[in-house]
Amino acid sequence: MTNVGRSGIGFAIAAALTLLSAPAGAEERVVNFYNWSNYMAPDVLEAFTKETGIKVVYDTFDANETLETRLMAGKSGYDVVVPTAYFLQRQIKANIFQKLDKSKLPNLSHAWPVVTQRLATYDPGNVYAANYMWGTTGIGYNVAKVKQILGADAKIDSWDIVFKPENLAKLKDCGVHMLDSADDIFPAALSWLGLDPNSTKQADLEKAADAVAKVRPSVRKFHSSEYLSALATGEICFVVGWSGDIMQARARAAEAKSGVEIGYTIPKEGAQMFFDNLAIPADAKNVKEAYELINYLYRPDIAAKNSDFLSYANGNLASQKLVDPKILNDKNIYPDEATLSKLFVITAREPATQRIINRLWTKVKTGR
Repeated sequence: MTNVGRSGIGFAIAAALTLLSAPAGAEERVVNFYNWSNYMAPDVLEAFTKETGIKVVYDTFDANETLETRLMAGKSGYDVVVPTAYFLQRQIKANIFQKLDKSKLPNLSHAWPVVTQRLATYDPGNVYAANYMWGTTGIGYNVAKVKQILGADAKIDSWDIVFKPENLAKLKDCGVHMLDSADDIFPAALSWLGLDPNSTKQADLEKAADAVAKVRPSVRKFHSSEYLSALATGEICFVVGWSGDIMQARARAAEAKSGVEIGYTIPKEGAQMFFDNLAIPADAKNVKEAYELINYLYRPDIAAKNSDFLSYANGNLASQKLVDPKILNDKNIYPDEATLSKLFVITAREPATQRIINRLWTKVKTGR
C-alpha cells in the first residue's frame, strides 16, 4: 500500500515497455495494469514482456480512493488492479471483479496459508483476489535527528510519540509527514485511545479525529508517497507510513552513503496489517493476458525479486526460500509470532460510516 511511496519508477517502466512489441506477424497482445506507485521491481514487467510477448501498459496511483473511483465509474480500461483488502471487500459487494479461475493460475499453489486465511476475512473463500504484498502501518524516523532532539535514550516504540501533542511538537522543525489516509491514521489513533480500530461509532471516530487534529500543527504534510524520498534524503525526520516505503527509504539512504539512518517501529499498542491484492475487473478486455500476468507475478522467483526490491513481505510461501535473508529475517518486514499477535486488520465500512470518516478527515487536514 506502498503505497510504497509507491511514482517515478512506474512511469519509467511504462515508457520502457511501450518500446517492446509483439512478434512480427502476430496480433499484439496487451495487458493494462494499474498498480501502486513504486510497487514493482524495475525489470520485472520488462522480463514478462520479453518472455510472453505481452505488452504491459502500466499506470500507477497512490490512494485506494483513486483506484476505487475508476473502478466504480466502470470501463476503467484496466485488466489487473491492486486494491487493498478493506477496499477489495466492499468492491466485491459492488460486483466490480471477476471470480478467479484458479485453473489458469497454477502458481497460486505457492500461496502462503497464513496470508490466505487472513485475506479470506475480506474475500471469503479467496474467490476474487490473490495477495501481492502485505505490510504494516507504523513509524519511520531519522535515527540521528530524533535522538538529537529527544535524547540518546529515547524509545520510539509507542503511538505516544505521534498522538501526544507535546511529543510530536518537538519533531515539528525537522519535518513530520503522515499518510493522507484516514483508513490508516484513524485506526492507529483509535488503537492508541484503547478503542476498537474498527469502530463505526461516530463518537469514537470523532475522538480519533480530535486526537489527530491536536497534533495537526506539527505535521508538515499529509501525503502517501512523497515521504519515501523525503525521509531517505533527510528532508524530513519522522513519518507515519507504510512499512515497505520506510524500508525502501532506508535502503536508498544507505545506497546514497549520506549518513542518513532510517528506523522503523511497529508501536507496542498495536498496528494495522494490510494486504494489497491482484484482481481482475469485471469489464477487463484482456482476461487471458491478465491471468498470465498474475500467474507470472506468483512465480516464487518473481515474488522474491519484488520483495527484495520493495522490502514488503509477499503472499507466496515458496518465495521465502529465495528472498534475501536480510529481508526475510527482518521482523519489521516478516514479523514473528509475538509481533503478529499485536497486529490488527480493518474491514470495510458501510457507506454512511465512510462518509463520516471522509468528512472528519477533510476537517482534520484543513483545520476547518
